[in-house]
Amino acid sequence: MNGMSEREYSSHSGLSRGAVQNAKRGGRLVFYADGSINAAASDVRRTEMTDPDQQRRSLGGDAALPTGSSGGTDSYLKARTALTVYQAQERQLAIQKKKGMLVDRARAEALVFRLARQERDVWVTWPARVAALMAAQLAAEVEKTSGKPVMIEAAIMQRVLDAHVRAQLEALADLRVSLG
Repeated sequence: MNGMSEREYSSHSGLSRGAVQNAKRGGRLVFYADGSINAAASDVRRTEMTDPDQQRRSLGGDAALPTGSSGGTDSYLKARTALTVYQAQERQLAIQKKKGMLVDRARAEALVFRLARQERDVWVTWPARVAALMAAQLAAEVEKTSGKPVMIEAAIMQRVLDAHVRAQLEALADLRVSLG
């Protein structure tokens, strides 16, 4: 026998006997005329024909691969690592979205805009609702302290309140919500 048996080649290459048989069926091994395995030629052919990811797994991970002069292996590993990281981040985002920890940005901005508009509308109508009550309370307080009857026009109170509320709302209109 010129070469190695399947068991000997399995021990030599660090592959399981089943992996050696798969390599044999896949044409990744070189044989002598007597049917024994040419180890040196088989190692070269197996390296050329095997996916770098499978080589990495069979050698025990990234640390087992040589670095530097490995040709395209480094760039392949970097691309594979980047893909794995990206997929993990995608899964994490999907989980967070399902748990309700993440919301759609456009939806959140629309909600903030709608709430701000509702708040503004409430403030714009507030002077008309409270002006008469405030005028009566203010007149009562002035009358109590001065002892003389005082009349404060509800319409005047409403105009003054309206002017101040609108000035405040215009100042708030310059605020911009940024969710980015």
